[in-house]
Amino acid sequence: MEILLDADRPLLFGWSNSFEEAQLLGVRIAGLIGGVIDNTASIYEGPAVPGFEELRHQGCTLEQVKEKSNVVVYWGCDPVMSHPRHMSRYTTYARYLFLDNSFRKRTVIVFDARKTSTSNLADEFVKIDPGCDYAVLSALRVIFLGKKDLLPAFISGVLREQLVHIAELIKNSRVCAFFIGQGLSETRGKFENIRNVVELARELNKHTETSIFPMWEHGNIYSAKKVLNQISGYPSSVDFARGVGYYNPGETTAVDVLARNECDACLIVGSDPGAILPRPCCQHLAQIPTIQIDPHINATTHLSKIQIPTAQSGIDAEGVYYRMDGTPVPIKKLYQSGYPSDAEVLKRIYIKIMDSKGVKP
Repeated sequence: MEILLDADRPLLFGWSNSFEEAQLLGVRIAGLIGGVIDNTASIYEGPAVPGFEELRHQGCTLEQVKEKSNVVVYWGCDPVMSHPRHMSRYTTYARYLFLDNSFRKRTVIVFDARKTSTSNLADEFVKIDPGCDYAVLSALRVIFLGKKDLLPAFISGVLREQLVHIAELIKNSRVCAFFIGQGLSETRGKFENIRNVVELARELNKHTETSIFPMWEHGNIYSAKKVLNQISGYPSSVDFARGVGYYNPGETTAVDVLARNECDACLIVGSDPGAILPRPCCQHLAQIPTIQIDPHINATTHLSKIQIPTAQSGIDAEGVYYRMDGTPVPIKKLYQSGYPSDAEVLKRIYIKIMDSKGVKP
């Protein structure tokens, strides 16, 4: 608590493996001490966040995808490796209520720059030249507008006839679900790719019901964005130094704050930035008072001055997680370990900071 209060520009980072209750306390602490709070979405899903926030695409639940969709598109992701239970629970191998013999009648389409474990299971695989997803998305939009003759024979390594065939499959589907990953959001074009795929979905909704789901690769990253958005109006990288939330990607993200050696204290909760941040950022973390609240010993532990062990979310701690479709899921603990949860630790810090500032709860 004293480290955070004495700091001129503290940074609070992580939150992707914490429950909603801990994330809410983290935002409140950042507001009290005038710090910068950021989550791992700014690193892994950074370009996708402004794309979705700007266009406000309306989706559906995974249960609706499971029961109704007969065409599933995976673009720039490999759920066989990143989300092992996803295809068996909600798409490829799941039993559908409104589709007889669903395993054989469901069409799976994969767009990627290379062959993956998921593309080996797909009915249609579209191999795109690296960094050319935007062009292929634009070509699909042109086809749906009925102007396919304007396209060249090959679009970024993809045969025009193959895109026309896939466009017909999607257009004639009852429900189509798009699942997009870092292979789309982190390649050339970045958030403009996300904008393009959302615009594509809008075109498709004139013909069939279409929804888009980002394949977040962290347990509770959706909740971290939602909590911060509800309080400050922004999904990540919020600076409370002015007394109100200030959001400017490229200036207020954790990577930028650390790379410029701006922060003089850091609180890390439910993540391992030592394994994912650039080397200059990790070097700065090792030079300042860094506090880690996490159940595991990891790369960040060796950079921290203080390490507070806590209970593992979903094992010996309980709370609320959010799925990739935004559905809250209460998680119960399996046993009592004696370790406090990260929410309990943060609550103690929050109360002490309020007392020191004379703020009434």
